[in-house]
Amino acid sequence: MSQSGDIKKVVLAYSGGLDTSIILKWLKMTYNCEVVTFTADLGQGEEIESARKKAEMMGIKEIYIEDVREEFVRDFVFPMFRANALYEGVYLLGTSIARPLISKRLIEIAKETGADAISHGATGKGNDQVRFELAAYALNPDIKIIAPWREWDLTSRTRLLEFAEANQIPIAKDKRGEAPFSVDANLLHTSSEGKVLEDPSVEAPEYVYSRTVSPEEAPDKATFIEVGFEKGDAVSIDGEVMSPATILTRLNKLGGTNGIGRLDLVENRYVGMKSRGIYETPGGTILLAAHRGIESITLDRGAAHLKDEIMPKYAELIYNGFWYSPEREMLQALIDKSQEQVAGTVRLKLYKGNVDVVGRSSPNSLYDEDLVTFEEGAVSYDHNDAAGFIKLNALRLRTLANRTKNNK
Repeated sequence: MSQSGDIKKVVLAYSGGLDTSIILKWLKMTYNCEVVTFTADLGQGEEIESARKKAEMMGIKEIYIEDVREEFVRDFVFPMFRANALYEGVYLLGTSIARPLISKRLIEIAKETGADAISHGATGKGNDQVRFELAAYALNPDIKIIAPWREWDLTSRTRLLEFAEANQIPIAKDKRGEAPFSVDANLLHTSSEGKVLEDPSVEAPEYVYSRTVSPEEAPDKATFIEVGFEKGDAVSIDGEVMSPATILTRLNKLGGTNGIGRLDLVENRYVGMKSRGIYETPGGTILLAAHRGIESITLDRGAAHLKDEIMPKYAELIYNGFWYSPEREMLQALIDKSQEQVAGTVRLKLYKGNVDVVGRSSPNSLYDEDLVTFEEGAVSYDHNDAAGFIKLNALRLRTLANRTKNNK
């Protein structure tokens, strides 16, 4: 915890919502400091310009409102998807990958404005406090960080509302009652948790989902699309070249319409507890399938298998907040090297929650029809070579079997 006399100016990650508005006022009262607000458009689907009006109303002079969707997808989402990253085998890391970008801008804005501290609205029980702060310290080891949820005594909804009313902070009518669950969203996904979702034995109600129709309600006719790749990154849909954020936006719409990308997960948080979350990642689910599809014909077996071996470690680093660590950067260099020849197109079938790769082609393909055909004529493969190959690989197994037989 920082001493109030040490802080002169704070950059706050500000959504414009009730909680961060309370934090804004609390920072000014507790630390008697200036506050700079930073609001990022990460594709969360909400009107962010309203945050400017709220910040102005609360007396803030330095207000940053930024559209970072392209940077988010190009510099964070796409590098992660080159690795086919999945945490605990299923989670596409939608919340995790947004935090290093927000922290990067907080640190940059602190430097621009002469601020000596940053602040965030993550709670003391979750992963996000770790992600924000590890990233911030990696970029500026001397930065001061204020985490109100670990400091203040506003530990209940009632106290938060009382503080808001006492300090003339507007409260939307729907905020007076306790929300049935909390939502975090960006261009890659939505994440819902808490309250009505806390019992992992109970199916999530349909109203939790905001980006996808249920697979049962999805169209009865399949949708076919082609995704083009260069150096492991998606560059086009159905032949139309698009920017990274535009591609993900389009894939989100296609996936959402077809009921794709829902996940109900009980995961292991870095802070030590298990939590249940409902995730929607429609575009990301399609992108993962497409990327693995193009890799299947362009990556050598050794490279592909090595990538699969390091992927869990890479995913865990991102989940735990170590985007700016040397080990993540080392793994990224290896992953990016593997993607040099990953180019071509993948044809996908989208149908009632499913994504199937139904075709793939590449100028760099390693697939050789002459080698795999059942017909005679392959000139580069001699069937007789297999006998020696098998015998050499069986040598240790036969030695072990002989020992077992002799010991009986």
